[in-house]
Amino acid sequence: MKQISYTKSAIRALRRMPANTASLIRTKIEAYAQDPSDQANDVKSLKGREGIRLRVGDWRVIMDDKGNVLAVLDIGPRGGIYD
Repeated sequence: MKQISYTKSAIRALRRMPANTASLIRTKIEAYAQDPSDQANDVKSLKGREGIRLRVGDWRVIMDDKGNVLAVLDIGPRGGIYD
């Protein structure tokens, strides 16, 4: 399993959203850290910037998956996260 690290903006986004949504997003991130091929349908590499995105319903998680650390860079709604 990879170690998961969150940026300040990702933690802030998790705290501001409803608890059940935040819990679902954390569960999906942990599942990806354990077995990346399990979430393969919901993960794509980003174009125009480094990293990957994980789709969780209408929410998107921007991550950097290099080495043994999975860095969660940002979390936001589908339309505004890529700006």
